[in-house]
Amino acid sequence: MFERRLYYHVDWAMLGAVIALCLMGLVQIYSATGGSSLYVTQMYGIAIGLVALVICLAIDYRSLADKSHFIYLGILALLVFVLFFGVVRGGSRRWIDFGALNLQPSEFAKAAVALVLAKFFGESRRGAVVPSDLIIAGAITFVPFLVIYQQPDLGTAATLLPILFIVAFAAGMPMRIFGILAVIALLAAPIAWKFALKDYQKERVSTFLDPEADARGAGYQQLQARITTGSGGPWGKGFQQGTQGQLRFLPVAHNDFIFSAFAEEHGFAGVFVALGLYLFVILRSIESARLAKDRLGAYLVLGVLASFTFQVLYNIAMSAGLAPVKGLTLPLMSYGGSSMIATLAGFGLILNVRMRRFTN
Repeated sequence: MFERRLYYHVDWAMLGAVIALCLMGLVQIYSATGGSSLYVTQMYGIAIGLVALVICLAIDYRSLADKSHFIYLGILALLVFVLFFGVVRGGSRRWIDFGALNLQPSEFAKAAVALVLAKFFGESRRGAVVPSDLIIAGAITFVPFLVIYQQPDLGTAATLLPILFIVAFAAGMPMRIFGILAVIALLAAPIAWKFALKDYQKERVSTFLDPEADARGAGYQQLQARITTGSGGPWGKGFQQGTQGQLRFLPVAHNDFIFSAFAEEHGFAGVFVALGLYLFVILRSIESARLAKDRLGAYLVLGVLASFTFQVLYNIAMSAGLAPVKGLTLPLMSYGGSSMIATLAGFGLILNVRMRRFTN
C-alpha cells in the first residue's frame, strides 16, 4: 500500500490547488442555492472524494493497471444496469439510487477507460501505433461511449473521446491518422445530424448559432449565461449579491452554469484566480506525465487529464456563450457528488504516478 518515504514525493502544491477549487465551488454553491441542503450534500461529496483520492494514491498505479480490465468491466456492467434500472431525471436515465446516495457510473467511466488504454498502449512493444491498435483502443472507448449515449448523455460520452486521442497520440499515432479521422468526421457530420442526433440536441446547436431567435425559449439559458458571466465587471457584485444568480434568472446556477454565477459575484478578479488554479493544475499534471518513470504512468496521467481539460474548457466556453449548451459540469466546482468523487479519484491517480517516479 503506502510506503512512508513516498509521503515526501506527494505533489502538495497541486493537491492544494485542487482542494482550493473544491472550496471555491462549495462557497459558490452555498451562494447560488441560498444555503440549501445541496451545500451540505456537496460537502459529503468532497469528503468521500478525498477518501477516494487517498485510496487511488496509496495503491501503486501499476497494480491498478493490472486490474484495469476488471475495473473497466465492472463500470461497464453498472452502465448497462443503469439503462434498465436507473433513476430517471429530466428525461435521462443516468443514476443508480442507493437511498441517500445517487451514483452516476458514467462519471467513473473516464478513469476506467484511461486505465485500460494506458495499460494497452503502455505494454505495447511496438515503436508506433498500428491500425490494429487503434481498432482495439477504439472499441474499448466506444463501447462505454455508446452505452452512455443511450442514457442519453452525449456530453459525458464525449469526454471519453479526448482520452482515446491523447493517449493514442502520445503512444505514437501518426498525425496523418488525425487528418484521416477529421475528414471522416466531416463527411459523417450530415449523416450524424440526420440520424444520430435527437431533436433536442439539434435544437441546442441551432440555438447556439442564433440564440436571439428564441430568447424566451430554447435560447434562454445561453443568453442568461452570457449576460451573467459579463455582468460581474472587474471585481464582481459580491457574495450572494449577484442579481442574475440570486433572482434565479440563470437556470442551474449551482451546476452547469456555476462559472457564470461565480463570474457575476467575483468579477474578472475572481475568474482570473479560478482560471489560474485550473491552469496550474493542468500544467502540473503535464509535468507529472513528463516525470513519470514509465510509459504506463505517463499515458495514465495524460488520459485522466485529457478528459478533465476538455470538460473544463467546454464548460467555460459554454458559460461564455462560445459553445452549445450541454450538460457538462465544471469539474471540482459544480454541484454533483459522483462527478466530485470521480474527479478527485482521477487526481489521486495523477498524484500516484508523480509520487512513484523514483520507485523500482
